[in-house]
Amino acid sequence: MPILTCTNVKHAYGDDIILEGVTMSIEPGERVGIVGRNGGGKSTLIKILAGELVPDEGQVVLQRGERLGYLKQDPEFDAGQTLRQAAEHGFAELSALHAELDGLFETMAGAEGEALDKLLNQQAELERKIEAAGGYAIDHKIDEILHGLGFTDAQFGVPVSGLSGGQRARLSLAQLLLSQPGVLLLDEPTNHLDLDGRLWLEAFLKEEYPGAVLMISHDRAMLNGVVSRIAEVERGRLIDYPGNYEAFRRLRAERREAQYRAWANEQDQFKKEEAFIRKFKAGQRAKQARGRESRLERAKSEAIERPIELADLRLSLPKAERTGDLVVVARDLAKKYANDDGSEKVLFHDLSLTIGRGERWGIVGPNGAGKTTLVKCLLGELEPDAGTRSIGAKVDIGYFRQVPDGLRLDLSVARFVQDRVKKETDGRVSLSEQEARNLCGAFLFSGDEQEKEVGLLSGGERARAIMAGLLSSAKNVLVLDEPTNHLDISSAERLEESLAAPREDAKTGEKTGGAFDGTLILISHDRALIDATCDHLLVLDGQGGAEVFLGTWSEWASGRAVKAGVAGVSRGNERQQRAGAEGTRRNVEKGRKSGGGDAGDAAKKAGAKASLATSGPQEKSKSKFSWMRVEQLEEKIAFYEEQLAELDEALADPDVWTDHEKANALTDKRDVVKRELDELEAEWVRKAE
Repeated sequence: MPILTCTNVKHAYGDDIILEGVTMSIEPGERVGIVGRNGGGKSTLIKILAGELVPDEGQVVLQRGERLGYLKQDPEFDAGQTLRQAAEHGFAELSALHAELDGLFETMAGAEGEALDKLLNQQAELERKIEAAGGYAIDHKIDEILHGLGFTDAQFGVPVSGLSGGQRARLSLAQLLLSQPGVLLLDEPTNHLDLDGRLWLEAFLKEEYPGAVLMISHDRAMLNGVVSRIAEVERGRLIDYPGNYEAFRRLRAERREAQYRAWANEQDQFKKEEAFIRKFKAGQRAKQARGRESRLERAKSEAIERPIELADLRLSLPKAERTGDLVVVARDLAKKYANDDGSEKVLFHDLSLTIGRGERWGIVGPNGAGKTTLVKCLLGELEPDAGTRSIGAKVDIGYFRQVPDGLRLDLSVARFVQDRVKKETDGRVSLSEQEARNLCGAFLFSGDEQEKEVGLLSGGERARAIMAGLLSSAKNVLVLDEPTNHLDISSAERLEESLAAPREDAKTGEKTGGAFDGTLILISHDRALIDATCDHLLVLDGQGGAEVFLGTWSEWASGRAVKAGVAGVSRGNERQQRAGAEGTRRNVEKGRKSGGGDAGDAAKKAGAKASLATSGPQEKSKSKFSWMRVEQLEEKIAFYEEQLAELDEALADPDVWTDHEKANALTDKRDVVKRELDELEAEWVRKAE
């Protein structure tokens, strides 16, 4: 029985419909991820489920006796409490149960006979509830969760009023996890967590938390590790996909390919009908043409929507000047600062680093470890306490800051990108209006959005606009400080595609990877982005130490897990790799059986044409439909066109793609119908000639 359901939910802000006809259910213990474009309705949906927002239509039902916990973006606390006291508030229900049990013991002291037996039964029930809510080891649990979310023992006594916004957000998450509700609704729980905090939360949700989880997150690694189902909010609807985020990406690509094919086939059919109508509207078949015209108008009013985001990012960036072999060289760098209590915080010391041309460095570490400070020291914006650094020859740096400055907020997005490129290159590079619009489109700004003023953009939209201008400014070194902080998943993936290291296949010579081929220095907590773009790591430990690692984040994390004795992580990676290899094998087999899809059909047609060209004139081969008269062919063509339209309509239904076997069966059937239709139309053309 579902623990939480919503049925036919609709919600709008003015004339803007955000959610329409949304229905979903969550089973006890299930982990569900919600994804979608910023502004698409994810947070609206979770607020409706939490009871924070009343929908215009529909209803939400929580299973009787269950509690729901919701992580708010703006938590409220008692300013007079310390951090630890506020965390204990998560056990408010448990504390009430303890108080009730203490009162029961006092009553039992003077009870006898049946009254005592009744009180003993109440005691057993209360102790069962106490055990379910965390038992008696609450101090240990509070310490475990606060430490896991990045708080130190020294911070436990700090007043809530003295906490930063990020610390208050983490404290709110700690309260929620300690309260152990039956359903957790988490809206961006990793926003203020560093890498270790994200890893801890992922492990806690997977291994310790027993209830159901509904999570909005832009952290693809978190979604991969925790959820077993993805719900995508798209154009006001909710589309379910089984599996984690990687499975979702694969299934969504297949679904959108099917949608595009259905849309393209429908458009082809419209063109054929229009050609028939033009040809016969004034002739002997005018009545038939008018009938077809009426049917065509009805069909167009119910036409399939063109799917969005079908193509991958393809950027053509201006060529940057080649740097010298050495880009940045640092020797024995040190930096520290004074704490409020008079002690010193050492960020790094005796740090030596050499960054070569074309290398991609990820700088990682806990919050407050000094990552941004180190970058500013490397770039010469901040003087180190000790050591030296130097910038190589012909280095032109593009720097994306967490807090951008000097922005022209009155410009449209397209004009802003033009202006940004010109400013970053001191006028050496300029984009035409069309080039700027193409670039904006690549970073997910539609035609109307390109006309919005920068001052009216959200944080994520503004970050995308800045990144678009930066990538097109012919910089040979990019320094990016938390570039995905405000980006939704689609935008983060676009950035990842553009930054992925260029590679060349040794056998085919085919080039893959992103459009940027320079040197990259990346500060990020986004594990997926680091893994995809960086092959060198500088790991700050927050205690003044640093480690240089030549390899990817996954390789470093696996090595750390092995050192810590967590061999299960490596075994899990091997299982994932084997599962991925098996999935690839099945896809290849499927491609062989289906002839490789459109590309396979094109290759076969090209091969047939080449064979005819080399063997000279040949007699036209008869098809299995050659015995049919033209009228019979037209009747059969109409039947198969109707079959094809029904199959395309079925494949365009998002629900079909939650059942992969059903989707494959429909796809295979469609291929058969399409081949029959092609033969019928070819025979009709021969007879018509």
